[in-house]
Amino acid sequence: MASHRKSRPVGTRVAGIRTPALATAALTSVALLSQSANAAPADDKPSLEEVEKKVDDLYRQAESATDNYNAAKEKTATQRKQVDTLLDDVARRTEKLNEAREELGSFAAAQYRTGAAAPDTATFLLADTPQDYFDQTQLMGRLTNRQKGAVDDYVSEQSATMKKRQEASQSLQTLTETQGDLKTAKATVQKKLADAREMLSELTAQEKARLAAIEKQKQEEAARKAAELARQQAATETAAQENTAPQESTSTATDSSYATKAAKALAFVRAQIGKPYVWGATGPDSYDCSGLTQAAWKAAGVDLPRVTYDQVNAGTTVSLADAQPGDLVFFYDDISHVGLYIGNGMMIHAPKPGAYVREESIYYDGESAIHSVVRPA
Repeated sequence: MASHRKSRPVGTRVAGIRTPALATAALTSVALLSQSANAAPADDKPSLEEVEKKVDDLYRQAESATDNYNAAKEKTATQRKQVDTLLDDVARRTEKLNEAREELGSFAAAQYRTGAAAPDTATFLLADTPQDYFDQTQLMGRLTNRQKGAVDDYVSEQSATMKKRQEASQSLQTLTETQGDLKTAKATVQKKLADAREMLSELTAQEKARLAAIEKQKQEEAARKAAELARQQAATETAAQENTAPQESTSTATDSSYATKAAKALAFVRAQIGKPYVWGATGPDSYDCSGLTQAAWKAAGVDLPRVTYDQVNAGTTVSLADAQPGDLVFFYDDISHVGLYIGNGMMIHAPKPGAYVREESIYYDGESAIHSVVRPA
């Protein structure tokens, strides 16, 4: 005979103890919570793509800070020369002033010896200028023309010396402020580079290998874009040659002159390949990006400013399609990087700390990174 007892629902309590089914569910929940808690730190860890972007950003920020450092360093050198010139001038004027003072003292002593007047030290010290003193003691009327001329010269020299001293003081203050900017920029560069190195040091060997693979893919894409630009430029040049008219000889001469200078800049920059990037360096053993382009064009007889955001204004802006060997290619919105275009979508540049001067596609950091192209001569 079948039992009339109802089966007990799964998960109900018996004498305050959970049934096995409910206990299993509870244990499963605890295990899942434990796994989630343990997994939290891993979820917070940035992906390799994020690490790469962060490191690239830090290097770029370091380059921008390097430009600030270079500008402050150049400004400091200029101001130091100005201060030295002013201090030398003050020293010469002070010496001349002392000689004039001695001459005036001899005049006063002579007047005293002849009994014309008794010199009053208090009056002399309180007088604004030697001429005031001579006026107050009624000596000016008794002085010879030569003596009066000496007093006038002394007063003029004293005024000029005081002015130069004020200029020197202001220049010293400005120099001190610029040196502070130099120190700040240097600390910023060092901090950005240290942060980048720390991020890279925390990667495992496997992660570094994957990061290298990502970088290789970027280089392959950059090379593809460079080849595409080279084809476009070749086609444009061919079309231009076919349509060249005889009256365009002036333009041809201008192009030839630029090409001659550019060839010298390119010969120089190619000889620097393999030298290390060092921020703030201008050669001959190491370079930063703008130090390299400045040195290259200097070899061609063209003086470029020291920093990228000044170099970008030191020539004529041209389109990327019209870029010629020797042109300067600038990168990023803050114009913090520059390379020397060598043709076929390629450039030679000093990339970043830890790297060496090398030939590379202008698309090394993507097409959007290119800011402008400038022809400096």
